[in-house]
Amino acid sequence: MKLPILGTIDERFLTHRLRSTSIGGLAAILVAAVLFYYNLLHHILRWDLFAIVATGAVVKMGVMVWYRLRD
Repeated sequence: MKLPILGTIDERFLTHRLRSTSIGGLAAILVAAVLFYYNLLHHILRWDLFAIVATGAVVKMGVMVWYRLRD
């Protein structure tokens, strides 16, 4: 793919973009999990943080199953 401003975008760029997005999403879920457990240690239940962690886990497992069945 050629873009006038960026030049040629090859498979390495797309792979790096995929990996960085995946790592960024996992890091965000990890931060939400740490905040949830930190609040839980102080006897505060933050269901919004739990919902973020649970959604991330369900989506990750769902996509893994989807690719396993389709590949």
